[in-house]
Amino acid sequence: MISELVTNAIRYGRSDDSWVVRVEWYREGSSLRVDVHNPGFPANVRLRHPEADDAHGRGLLLVDSIADSWRSGPSCFGGTVVSFVVADAWPA
Repeated sequence: MISELVTNAIRYGRSDDSWVVRVEWYREGSSLRVDVHNPGFPANVRLRHPEADDAHGRGLLLVDSIADSWRSGPSCFGGTVVSFVVADAWPA
């Protein structure tokens, strides 16, 4: 899931300045939360449902299928953050 979100950040992130994709992860009780930030202009992140013969568009669909939850919004660093949570990643 991390590689899908980092790929999306590189592919779709936009900035006039040089920028870096930032990945953060947190343990929240027994859950894991991962945040992927891309600076630049905030992106309109949306879940797509590609056709079987489409070459792209499955990254966020995979995250949606595997993670317990996900969200996107403005990053505190500017740009966009996409986060996902995996519940019970560690024993309580």
